[in-house]
Amino acid sequence: MNPQDDEQRRKNRNFRTIILLVVAGIFVLILLQTFRSNPSNNEISYTNFVSQLQQGEVQSVTIRGSQVKGMLISGKKFSTMLPTNPGTPDSSLAPLLQKKNVKVVYKQQEDRSFIWTALLYIVPMALIFLFWLWMLRRMQGEGTNALSFGRSPARTFNKEYSKVTFKDVAGIDEVKEEVEEIVEYLRDPQKFVRLGAQIPKGVLLVGAPGTGKTLLARAIAGEADVPFFSISGSDFVEMFVGVGAARVRDLFRRAKDETKSKNGVIVFIDEIDAVGRKRGAGIGGGHDEREQTLNQLLSEMDGFEKNDHVIILAATNRSDILDAALLRPGRFDRRIVVPPPDMKGREAILQVHAKEKKLGPDVDLALLARRTPGFVGADLENLCNEAALLAARRDKSQIEMKDFEDSIDRVIAGIERKGHLIREEEKKRIAYHEAGHALVGKLMPKADPIHRISIVPRGESALGYTLQIPLEEKYIYTKEELLARLTGMLGGRAAEEVVFGDLSTGAYDDLKKSTEIAKRMVVSYGMSERIGPLSLGRENGNVFLGEDLVLNHQEHSERLSSIIDEEIKKIIESCHQQAKELLSEHVELLTRLANKLLEVEVIEEDQLDQLLDLPSLQPA
Repeated sequence: MNPQDDEQRRKNRNFRTIILLVVAGIFVLILLQTFRSNPSNNEISYTNFVSQLQQGEVQSVTIRGSQVKGMLISGKKFSTMLPTNPGTPDSSLAPLLQKKNVKVVYKQQEDRSFIWTALLYIVPMALIFLFWLWMLRRMQGEGTNALSFGRSPARTFNKEYSKVTFKDVAGIDEVKEEVEEIVEYLRDPQKFVRLGAQIPKGVLLVGAPGTGKTLLARAIAGEADVPFFSISGSDFVEMFVGVGAARVRDLFRRAKDETKSKNGVIVFIDEIDAVGRKRGAGIGGGHDEREQTLNQLLSEMDGFEKNDHVIILAATNRSDILDAALLRPGRFDRRIVVPPPDMKGREAILQVHAKEKKLGPDVDLALLARRTPGFVGADLENLCNEAALLAARRDKSQIEMKDFEDSIDRVIAGIERKGHLIREEEKKRIAYHEAGHALVGKLMPKADPIHRISIVPRGESALGYTLQIPLEEKYIYTKEELLARLTGMLGGRAAEEVVFGDLSTGAYDDLKKSTEIAKRMVVSYGMSERIGPLSLGRENGNVFLGEDLVLNHQEHSERLSSIIDEEIKKIIESCHQQAKELLSEHVELLTRLANKLLEVEVIEEDQLDQLLDLPSLQPA
């Protein structure tokens, strides 16, 4: 555990204790004052007091200012107040007391007005001040000084407190080699200085979520023998103007102080896009504070003052929205893309996460790596954990391949809904729908191999799915391969038309995805004969929205826009017609496959090959 966290918790406990003691003391004072000011149960009116005095029923009295306390001859005590200004006795009272032979004692009045008046003003102000101080600490999250808003909340780590090392990073060897160079420079700078080399002042890690950017930073903290500051980009931005810039200054001041005793310092800024967005792209007045923070960050990274020994390490998955001044050499000299792992990388990641788990002899990590295309490091870690949880739920002594297979289904399609009841007619339609996908996939030479077919309801809306996995990693697709994919996507809808003669809503997602692919073929990939090799679409670069393909018809003539729509429709209809023809020719195989699905609900790749006996239709 980080000692800074322990110190912070200790300060928080001390601060809470002080507040509780102050509040308790104030409560006691208020309680005492209440008791002091409570009227006595024996209090009588001044009129009754004078009447009893005239009748000779009063034995003795004690007068303190305007307050009178006494005892009757009967032994009963009483109290009353004089109807005069405090400290000025009633002029007619003294002769009457003397006449009735009443024992009188005068006492000097204690002037407490200043104390209680002061408390009356101080107590509310003290409570308001303590509440404000508490809110200040809650918003800032660090320090007991009310003026410490500008203090950076960055945490410091070193190799003793970060147990993650480069051995725990797998699947991205080239990226790991790049960042290892930074650690090596900090350990032995003379190796680079003697050749005139300079270490990059800033390294930007760019990649999709879950690819291992933050894990790399944690590994650097565990390997480097230098102070390591970690902070999130959102920590710089607050509701008060100037706080972000002050925190940037404080962060670099702390980093520079550390360089006096060390070879260097690493400052890691996670999700830097929160503070490094392009200037002028904000909506409303709040972006002014963010721009001030960014300007201060730019100045500290490569301004008038040199920071030769402070290395900036940052991570983002939105490099397209970062300010150009932030990305120039001298600030971020090196931009490292952290890509999703390939098949070998996924196998290496699985080996890291399966190291502490009890695996059965049938578990094949290489096969699992092939069956998880597109999975990143975080997905694979979650997959291993889900498999372990499933094995424990099934009271197994070790994790088997079946547990991993079921976990893949959970990650891809969602949790199995065992209690979801489906009418027989709907289940039959779903079976033919998925059988149509699978059979068209088997009949199309360029389609990816069918790995599994299922009609088990999963997730929020998936009533079934057909999983196709390529034999090898693919980075580009030919037109023929895309058309084969489109035909397979439309195979479910085509099967419903061939068998039932009508349509259903089950093909909603298929139509959505196939239309998107056809649109990209026409406007982005130049795969339309009428349009030709033109790129007419653009990726949506809006700062606050995700990237989608946007076709702005205002940029083209009405005739060209109409041709684009016609070409998209032509591709979809052609693939749909081809799927219908294939299924009509092999309707017997379609029925056989659908009936088998209704019987067993899940069909694996080898079972599908045996059932259809069509190995020659797909190339090896």
